[in-house]
Amino acid sequence: MSPDMEPRIADVYGPGTYTDRAFVPVPRDTTRIFRLLASQTPGFTQDEALLSKVRFVGEDYPVLPGPIKSVSVAAALHAMAGVVGDEILSLRGLDNTNRQITVNTTQTAFFLGSVSLGYLGGHTFSSLGQQQKLRPLLPDWEKGWHSTPLRQRGTGIYPTRTPGVWYSLHGSLDMPAMLSSIGIDADEPGITTQDLAAAHITKTTTKFSPEELEMHNLIHSFCGSICFTPAQWAASCMGKSLAAHPLINVQPQVELHTTLPTPRIPFPPFHASDTRPLAGIKIIELTRIIAGPEIGALLASFGADVIRVSAPHLRDINAVQLTLNAGKRTVALDLRQPADHAYLHALLHDADVFIQGFRPGSLAKHGLDLSSLLSMAGRRGKGIVVVRESCYGPDGLYASRPGWQQIADCASGAAYVTGRGLDLPDGECVLPSLPISDMSTGVVAAVGTMLALRDRALKGGSYVVDAALVAVNRYALSEEVGLYGKETVVACQARFAWGEMRAAHHVLDLMGTVWRGWNGDKVLSRYLEEDGGWFQSWEESAFRGLRLSVLRPVVRFVDGERGGEESGVTPEWQSPSVPHGWERKEVVGGGFLVPVS
Repeated sequence: MSPDMEPRIADVYGPGTYTDRAFVPVPRDTTRIFRLLASQTPGFTQDEALLSKVRFVGEDYPVLPGPIKSVSVAAALHAMAGVVGDEILSLRGLDNTNRQITVNTTQTAFFLGSVSLGYLGGHTFSSLGQQQKLRPLLPDWEKGWHSTPLRQRGTGIYPTRTPGVWYSLHGSLDMPAMLSSIGIDADEPGITTQDLAAAHITKTTTKFSPEELEMHNLIHSFCGSICFTPAQWAASCMGKSLAAHPLINVQPQVELHTTLPTPRIPFPPFHASDTRPLAGIKIIELTRIIAGPEIGALLASFGADVIRVSAPHLRDINAVQLTLNAGKRTVALDLRQPADHAYLHALLHDADVFIQGFRPGSLAKHGLDLSSLLSMAGRRGKGIVVVRESCYGPDGLYASRPGWQQIADCASGAAYVTGRGLDLPDGECVLPSLPISDMSTGVVAAVGTMLALRDRALKGGSYVVDAALVAVNRYALSEEVGLYGKETVVACQARFAWGEMRAAHHVLDLMGTVWRGWNGDKVLSRYLEEDGGWFQSWEESAFRGLRLSVLRPVVRFVDGERGGEESGVTPEWQSPSVPHGWERKEVVGGGFLVPVS
């Protein structure tokens, strides 16, 4: 029996974990996971001629700490986007006989940390941040959300009164309210370092049982999660609700206010030299932070015209303006204002896709619930694809509960498994080292969106795409995917000399740890160079006119006969990132049915 097929060892990293008996090189293992995920996804092609176009390349051994195969799962998802993109190109009349799809698994690892990976004015984002030179170059949407050690450490994993059980706190960018609710002053004098802040919070959390913290946060509508083992999550009612859905979850809908289904909507003709798969598709994105914006960024790289809408009264992360707005136009709208509310609905009237990253049901007050959007599609006679990114999925006990990457990591068991992989004491849990669930959920939703657009072109109708942060973590922890053995985790640690990773560490701390490990490796450090071939650059940007370089899209379409990438077809961004709310409404409205007066 080959190593790919051997039964896995149960419970090496705790209850509900499944570990490989022998190591399989990452590209080969990723091929297996790609085939597995393709077979499990309703509506995804099973045509061997298309599946066999995919080729994975990259380092044989993992380049991220811990036992979870996050890179392989993400790379498999990118490959699926490439396959659907290839199908769409064929629908649009471009011969795909010789087209191959290449995904580099090592670049995919970089992709998982790409929100902080890039260059501005020739300097890395990381170095600018360490020298306090990045903040003055960016519009401030954070509004001081982590301006003190306590405000930053308020997002972290802490011990509880129950030995061995840890709890994830998260202030949802409004840290003082959450900390105050458990008796902590976010501006407590004398808490001047991150370590002092973590110790101060620990004194409070250890007064509570994990169940008390969970109920407290539920009552006050704050984020939070017990750090479950994989087995505990799978046995919970929330876990069972989510497990009832496929990872890539696309559901056809019945439009309202029409007696007939909306007709087929063929893809628009290509214009000029832009023959990317989604060229001419119009998308409205109402999101913030990472996962939701990543959906739009990926679809923009495949050619879509994406307008990102930001709410000026809501906080966001400053640094993501450099990366997750690539290829987009951006506008600020306050939906509490009648004029802005009407403007957004006018934009939607001509849109093919609507992406939203807010809690299920929270946008109904703005007429952006599913029923209203389907009614609009029925009246206009043109189906719409509604994309909903959430933490826990479309239904179940916690469906409407707020959640973030860190919450998903802890609820699913990923933080528990990472802690066991790092041999941390007392059941201590630690976040996977990058915003993996955020970035991977973005790819899940992008694949679903492309499947829905393909089906709309073939069958007509409207579609809902649901993507959940917890779901992608759970998939990576599944028995079918498997975990790396301890010897592989130790070998990765030896190669990159990862720094300490602990429960209270913020995701920004962990990203810095991974960056330093990569940068100290003689092989990977070459790929991290601005001119190393893995970055897409613009000589001028909206950020003080400085040269901007961001990690290029992972999927590459290659001409199998001539070799090399297909010009005008391979995903890329045609414009650099811009700040949130960068353009005037009158300018953004161009090309959409929006009044400009």
